Amino acid sequence: MISVHNEPQPTDLGDVRVANRAVVLRHVRVHAPCSRADIAAQTGLNKATVSSLVGELIDRRLVRETGLTENRIGRPATMLVLDGEPYAALGLALAADELVLVAADLAGNRLLTWRRALPVAVSSPTDTVRSVADLARRAATRITGGGRTVLGLTVGVPGLVDATGAVPLAAALGWHDVPLAADLRAALQDPPHTVTVDNDANLAALAEYRHGGHAGVPDLVHLTGGVGVGVGVISAGRVLRGGRGLAGEIGHLSLDPSGPRCTCGRGGCVEALLGLAAVVRRLLPDTADDGPVTDYLPELDRIRALARGGDPQTLAELAGIGRHLGHTASVLVNLLNPEAVTVGGHFVPLAPWLLPAARTELAARVLAPQAGGARLDASTLGATATALGGAVAALATIESGRLPAR
Repeated sequence: MISVHNEPQPTDLGDVRVANRAVVLRHVRVHAPCSRADIAAQTGLNKATVSSLVGELIDRRLVRETGLTENRIGRPATMLVLDGEPYAALGLALAADELVLVAADLAGNRLLTWRRALPVAVSSPTDTVRSVADLARRAATRITGGGRTVLGLTVGVPGLVDATGAVPLAAALGWHDVPLAADLRAALQDPPHTVTVDNDANLAALAEYRHGGHAGVPDLVHLTGGVGVGVGVISAGRVLRGGRGLAGEIGHLSLDPSGPRCTCGRGGCVEALLGLAAVVRRLLPDTADDGPVTDYLPELDRIRALARGGDPQTLAELAGIGRHLGHTASVLVNLLNPEAVTVGGHFVPLAPWLLPAARTELAARVLAPQAGGARLDASTLGATATALGGAVAALATIESGRLPAR
């Protein structure tokens, strides 16, 4: 599966030109505007190689010149920035009650942001694949109609995803052994672009690393909230996947064995304390009278309205949930010592009432002084983090130095 890599380094092994092209693209993305001389001086590539690579990247419209700068000794230099205007990628987040799609270009500009309410948790995988394919097809048509080439689609799922893009288990959706990537390719009739699947928290962490409030922080953790709760980990600038790509499933870690019963049968799991369905049941018990919730946005709006109105019971319950959130974050901080922990999904709209208690609990439970230096913040990407991360992942082939087909 695709992940963000550390700073590429020049190499004498394998496809040297591809590797060096990745070095140049990475440098321009991180340091733009920059000159050819800057790239050569800071990457160790010689000037002739840089000039040749930059010419190739300009020809493919992956990099463009922005003009001259006089603020240096010697001749004025022509400055470079990322272009990538002819290309775009799609990311799609699949949750229990909605689909969120983002189309983005190489520079991170969002071209589309769509949300469709969809009761995925009570729909069959076949029906869900059809809906995902329809939305992706509409987005691809819109993008190509604007003169761009779609390079890939990456779908984020709240569950386990194997190397083939199949979903062995997504408990929040009631899925078992769904060959999602293969089914999507078939539904899209083998499109010219790539179609891949990844865990939603991994993609959200990737988006945080690239475009979030802690962008560029090489060690960060993203705790994503939905009906399930998952974790994406960026370690030394790379997504931490584990031996079989299944790392980050924290939802069924028991924080309080005497706590509320979880769907897995144990007591006091993270999901039973912090999952979206659990939060709604705890704060809005009357929702049970109307049957299963198929769209959680109105319920979150009700909770926020009660909190803003100063309802004492709502504020007390949110503080309790915040303490559980801080407890969960402390486990991650003690294990991984990240520089930052971001929370996404339904934790974002509730952050003003959750984070004060969460930060206090985090500080109390982490063994290292000052919580090991970790900050606990709400994601600045909101509900689009996973979808944006999917678009970033789909563009990774270019960033690894492979040129798009003409």
